[in-house]
Amino acid sequence: MNDTLPPVIVGAGPAGICAAKTLVAAGLRPIVIDEGFRAGGQIYRRPFVDDGRSATDLYGSEAAKATRLHREFDGLLPSIDYMPQALVWNIAGNELHLMADGKHHQIGFQNLILSTGATDRILPFPGWTLPGVYTLGAAQTALKVQGCTIGRNVVFLGSGPLLYLVAWQYVKAGGNVAAVLDTAPFSAKLNLLSAFRFDPRLVLIGMSYAARLVSRGVKIRYNVRPTRVDGSQYVEGLSFKSGTKVHSIACDAIAYGFALRPETQLADLSGCTFRFDDRDRTWLPVTDEAGRTSSQGVYLAGDGSGIAGADAAEISGELAALALIQDSGTTVDPGRMSALVKARRRKAGLRDILEKAFPFPDNWFDQIPGYTKLCRCEEVTVSTVIDTINGGELRELNRLKALSRSGMGRCQGRMCSAAMAEVLSATQHLKLADIGRLRAQAPVKPLPLLLQEGGS
Repeated sequence: MNDTLPPVIVGAGPAGICAAKTLVAAGLRPIVIDEGFRAGGQIYRRPFVDDGRSATDLYGSEAAKATRLHREFDGLLPSIDYMPQALVWNIAGNELHLMADGKHHQIGFQNLILSTGATDRILPFPGWTLPGVYTLGAAQTALKVQGCTIGRNVVFLGSGPLLYLVAWQYVKAGGNVAAVLDTAPFSAKLNLLSAFRFDPRLVLIGMSYAARLVSRGVKIRYNVRPTRVDGSQYVEGLSFKSGTKVHSIACDAIAYGFALRPETQLADLSGCTFRFDDRDRTWLPVTDEAGRTSSQGVYLAGDGSGIAGADAAEISGELAALALIQDSGTTVDPGRMSALVKARRRKAGLRDILEKAFPFPDNWFDQIPGYTKLCRCEEVTVSTVIDTINGGELRELNRLKALSRSGMGRCQGRMCSAAMAEVLSATQHLKLADIGRLRAQAPVKPLPLLLQEGGS
């Protein structure tokens, strides 16, 4: 192995930016690979071009943090090798495979920091594949990057802090929000009172989103379940159950999601050991408190190692970089590492409370019709998945994938794996931890088909 290989960072959100800053300060020149076109990640995503909107317009109460991180990263550009709009689709041994500038690249590494972030966790319900249904993250991206809303009259549905944040961002930008439909009961929000001792500012900001929505005339309903998207070719409305009654509301777009799910495929391909996490309801790579994994030279930072939020991502990015520096034989300040570990533990404690305030709807499939598509890539229905489970007495997730084809499409199970796991767990009365996890397959995301000139 060539000991002169530069460290590589995958991801340029808060974790990746702080990792790069720390490595540069130690005299290293990292390669930073970013799937986005400008650094910032999802939470601090920047428009394609400056369009006159201020940082406050784009990021609200987090404008100062976003501006600081953007400036810090832009200041690092002379000291790093930055590859924007680059998709890492495989890790084979100590080599990354990626697409950038319309070409395939292979980059060897000795030390790798994965700050891959998270994506929306989604669950199926009738009509969720119709045009006009978006994830919460996609709705937020449209607003931040393109300066547009996903519809003229939007319903926000699901659970998690992002539900209220994006709804308020739409209202603030002049969009029309038809309703916010929270799948959690209102009583769950009382857990937020316990969060004041961890971060009173963050809790007050979060609570203010709901208050501001109500003050603007937006209806908020709790403990709901969607029954169907109204419309045959595109979204015309949403029907939902509240208590014993079914209600309908007119809309032309729906944004929904159920908190976030860590992106762990690259950690899997790098050979990391995994453990099941009850809070995040998923398998996570095993790390120490500084982000070291079971794979030599591989470190994790940010939400890709467990959902904890943007502030915790900054902390973990610096920690992972310091661990890399330390493991390379350079002394680091132990007091700084200790302070960062304590700060990250505090953020984790806050996250535990937020999960109680915005609980996952674990009885989701009690009311979902069998004809509902579970895997949109392969068009596999809920009833097909259940029949496959019962027919083979399946108890393991990869076996379910093989026999039902759910999870075999373009997304490689990134979107439907959570639903597959919930159905298998409920049908066989097993704990999620007992049904295994889908093994990552390359490519971890869809790749463009490149043809040489004159090819066929």
